Parts: sequence; structure tokens; C-alpha cells
Amino acid sequence: MRTVQLPDGTAVPALGLGTWRIGESARTRRAEIAAVRRALAIGYRLIDTAEMYGEGGAEEVIGAALADAIAAGDVRREDVFIVSKVYPHNASRSGVPAACERSLRRLGLDRIDLYLLHWRGGVPLAETVAAFESSKERGLIRRWGVSNFDVDDLKALARVANGAHCAANQVYYSASQRGAEFALLPWQRERRMPAMAYSPIDQGAAARDRTLKAIGARHGATAAQIALAWVLRQPDVIAIPKAVRDAHLRENWAAASIALTPRDLADIDRRFPPPTCKSPLAMT
Repeated sequence: MRTVQLPDGTAVPALGLGTWRIGESARTRRAEIAAVRRALAIGYRLIDTAEMYGEGGAEEVIGAALADAIAAGDVRREDVFIVSKVYPHNASRSGVPAACERSLRRLGLDRIDLYLLHWRGGVPLAETVAAFESSKERGLIRRWGVSNFDVDDLKALARVANGAHCAANQVYYSASQRGAEFALLPWQRERRMPAMAYSPIDQGAAARDRTLKAIGARHGATAAQIALAWVLRQPDVIAIPKAVRDAHLRENWAAASIALTPRDLADIDRRFPPPTCKSPLAMT
């Protein structure tokens, strides 16, 4: 699996597993744990979650699956990169460590590899950053970042003490949602701050697109795989599609090996033209 380098030099997988909508029901808990175990068996080594997902339920699912995999000798803790996020209303000086410790208990871990502010809220960024830095010093997290931040938000973040320590920004980015390309991605590239693309296959909608289907036919791939390969072609973007079914987990994994041609990229540009002006970031 190709890797993306974080600002501190750490190499992380370009493809990870998203877990939005996981952990919301006790009835599906066993199947979801099994799905994360399958992902680990396939080779996934980056897992993204948040305290918001199932109000901690997704973190519990990941924790159970990871504990099983480690106990079975299938993976080592140090080989798996865990990303979680804090609610904006918990992003205060005292709220961050408390929320982080709750997440750690649910995950069954002693640290989170990358801890993100889920979106910008009412707590001053300087206070949130101070709390992140303190949590890093305590060993609760390895590094921190943000999510759903546009250029103006990142500029505001850069002006606060230690704001330049931001390791990544997670945003909705896909072939059909290219607004980040106009200003945000170039700004991040100048600072070597990777983007994490959530909903890279538009929550499954890409699977129905005729253009992507036609491109997929040329590669013996599905439309969803083409959409994911389009995101993954960029050296500084990490994609975190959510998948539970074994077939989807394997298809997403295989998409990382698809090399799109100039013709493919031109077809996608015609179907989903690149932005020509600034527009609000897409969010889900």
C-alpha cells in the first residue's frame, strides 16, 4: 500500500477504513466487529473514527476488533494508525483530555495516533490547540489535526500558538465534490499538510455514475473503484471510505492498484469539471 507522509515524517497508508454510521445499534455490533477484523486481515492499517460516531459506539467496535486481532497475533498495535475526533463542544482546555480519555477507554488503547477537531465550533482555537498540545505531552495522543476546515479556518489556526503543529485536515473530497481543489488543497500542499478525504465515493453514489462505469469497464473495475482510484492518485491525499461488506472492503483495497490513464482523467474532468472559483466546502 502506498503511503502519505505527515509533517513529522511519519508515513501512513494512503487508504484507510472509515467508520461513520458504525456502532449505532447493538443488533449489528457483532457483524461490525467482524467487518473491522476482516479489514485488518485484508491489510488495512489506518482506521478513522470519532466520538460522534454512534456516540462512541464505533470506537467500541474498533476497540473490540483490534483487541481480538492483537490477541490472535494478526497485527501489532504499533502497526495500526488510529484516528479519532473530538466534538467541537468538547474542544476546551478541560474538555479535550476528558473526551480523549473516554475515547481511549472505548478503543482499549493508551494513545490515539491522530486526534482531530471534528469541525470548528465556539471554543477559541487557541484553547483547543493548547489542550491538544497538553494531551500530546501527556502521551494521550501522538499528534493532532482538524476536520472540515477551509482555508480561512486554517489561516486562523496558523496564527495561534503552536497552530502550525496541525498534522492533517480531513474534508469531504471526491470526483464530484472538487471544491477543495481551488484553494484548500494548494494551501495545504505548500505547508506539506496532507488532506484526508472522507466520502471519496460519495457514500456509494459514485457506483451509479455512467462515466465512472465506462471507465471501470476499461479497467475491469467498478465505478466506485474508479472514483476511489481518482482520489488516491494524488500523493498527499489519504482516502477513508467506509465499508462493512467483505466485497466492498476488498474492492476498495484493490482500487489502490488502479492506474488511471490520461484519457480516464480527461473523461472525469468532463463529467465533473474542476472548480474555477472558490466555493463552500462540501460536508456530510
